[in-house]
Amino acid sequence: MDVFSRTFLPAAAEAGIATQTASRHMPVFRRCVGSGDAPILVTRCSCPNRSTAGEYLLLLTHRRLVVTRQTRVLHRLRLHLNTELRELSNVTWGPDPRLHCLELAATAIDGVRERFVIRTRHPKQVWQLDELLNHAFRTRIRTAHERLVATIGDPGPAPVRPTTFRPATVR
Repeated sequence: MDVFSRTFLPAAAEAGIATQTASRHMPVFRRCVGSGDAPILVTRCSCPNRSTAGEYLLLLTHRRLVVTRQTRVLHRLRLHLNTELRELSNVTWGPDPRLHCLELAATAIDGVRERFVIRTRHPKQVWQLDELLNHAFRTRIRTAHERLVATIGDPGPAPVRPTTFRPATVR
């Protein structure tokens, strides 16, 4: 059994998601997430700016954000969002302990601004979600630096000698 299989259902149960619901969404998540990637967060969410009704399930791993939608009438599963965390830009979230919710917003690589509202049962869980998102988006993601190997016609930088080693004079 791989890491994803061992950790997905316990993470969903911890979030209060029924085993039947998690099992229905699991094949869609499995296609999007690697077998060695463990979920950080599995939770229900809603999209306030979408007119389509349905139930959304959000999966956050160390590398990816995947959101699925289940239609209300026919209960069909649709992939709503599947992206690597480094491809998201302008990621913001705002905890609101009075309403027991947290709003997560991010711009996907195609330029679409996605907004998700995550409701919790207790105000303390809002702050736990805040810390979790802080860890996932601020401390783990590093900006990709350009890697310039060589430029044609450029002799390159002059070698720099370390200051701790000085040439010795031999007599």
